[in-house]
Amino acid sequence: MKYNQLGSSKMHVSEIGFGCMSLSENHESNEKLLHEAVDLGINYFDTADLYKFGFNEESVGRALAKKRHSVFLATKGGNEWGPDIDGWRWNPSKSYIKEACKNSLRRLGTDYIDLYQLHGGTIEDPLHESLEALDELVNEGLIRYYGTSSIRPNVIKRFVKNEPIVSNMMQYNILDRRPEEWFDLLNDHQVSVIARGPVAKGLLTSASAEKLTEDGYLDYSGEELKNTVQELQTIADEAGLSLSSLALRYVLSSKPVATAIQGARTHKQLRDNVSAANTSLSPDTLAAVQKAAKISYYDKHRD
Repeated sequence: MKYNQLGSSKMHVSEIGFGCMSLSENHESNEKLLHEAVDLGINYFDTADLYKFGFNEESVGRALAKKRHSVFLATKGGNEWGPDIDGWRWNPSKSYIKEACKNSLRRLGTDYIDLYQLHGGTIEDPLHESLEALDELVNEGLIRYYGTSSIRPNVIKRFVKNEPIVSNMMQYNILDRRPEEWFDLLNDHQVSVIARGPVAKGLLTSASAEKLTEDGYLDYSGEELKNTVQELQTIADEAGLSLSSLALRYVLSSKPVATAIQGARTHKQLRDNVSAANTSLSPDTLAAVQKAAKISYYDKHRD
């Protein structure tokens, strides 16, 4: 397993991370899966307070309690829920961010969080207030570093230019190349990308045939998606890779990407994810992938 520096931080995270949102509601099975992930070299685990309204954090914390000092725990906050709220709402206020972080610490059963991320954000947010909360949490020793989780260009630019965040999480995969437009900016400011959704909801796995529909994916029509996935499978076969390994390696070939977080419900899925750590893409294979998959751009929240 390769370990990459996360932005300007002192953290070196496994290039294959574990997206904990996929975990079940059974603490015992989650613990077995997460322990195997550690044994396979994964040291970066990502959750959020919103996942199953806190249960996910509790399960991750319980599972990794005895391995706490050999792993990096990342969570996200800023989405408020409660008895008087229909679902949840975004709340970037200083008081709520600090409250949410302390609740996450309690659920995770730890006295510090390695990476605390704002789970969303808009250009209208009170940036100074949010950053003040995060800086205070660092100074109090409750979090080590902080980052954002946003696909909105105007939000990303705002944080990059105003505060030295260490990371930004965004959906990135062969079928969603929109983030690539912003990689130079992020790299120039020593901000790492944490890539979520690297296999595009299973479309870039051995089970892709079961998931292809006429609805397509993002700006791919159903027919375009089918043809593109078939072409990518051919490229993977020629490179001697599984489709999922091709997908993960493509994401990790981009310089700003420190880790690709992929979930797993079974031990086989976990091992399939980790198998990508022992592979690489030749320049010809990389070029073939880029030719097969179109590049598109975010058309909203740009200014």
